[in-house]
Amino acid sequence: MKQATFGGDNQHLSPREQLLRPMIDAIAQTMDLYGANYSFGQLYGIMFFEDQPMTLEEMKQVMNMSKSNMSYGVRSLIASRMVTRLEEKRERKELYVAETDFFQAFKNFFTLKLQREIDVMQEAMGTVMPELQALSRAADTPEEERQACLRDLDKLQHAVEYYAWLQRFVSGLEEGEFFGGAGLPGRE
Repeated sequence: MKQATFGGDNQHLSPREQLLRPMIDAIAQTMDLYGANYSFGQLYGIMFFEDQPMTLEEMKQVMNMSKSNMSYGVRSLIASRMVTRLEEKRERKELYVAETDFFQAFKNFFTLKLQREIDVMQEAMGTVMPELQALSRAADTPEEERQACLRDLDKLQHAVEYYAWLQRFVSGLEEGEFFGGAGLPGRE
């Protein structure tokens, strides 16, 4: 399916392509909710329904975007593992394909984002907590400051427990633990 320029004149679209426009828009809107650029969500939606891999030039034409914006969008989608660059090429041009398994796309997206959050927070807590403990134990720390440090340490201990739980969740997500349950097709 080679879509006409997105957002352009729809009279040249096939009935199927016209029907898919609201789905592509819905995909873009939902990706926007998770922090992805709306137009990159449109690109993903178009690629999702594409029957074959696309080149950057084809994407550029469909989206009516500059080559630099298109390249940035594709890199962003690759980074979130929503799009994959294939090893094969067409006429010496790179080929890209969208992840069409929503379970896999969910897993890819959220494990990346959540793991990044875990890593950033654990690193910060690993640096701050020992310093707060030392400050709370120091003989020259005023009592008011000591109590504030202890309250902060209590809050951070709760965060440590949360991020340990979140790490178990992410590990389970990566292992496909949540995709074999009731109502979901046999997923790994």
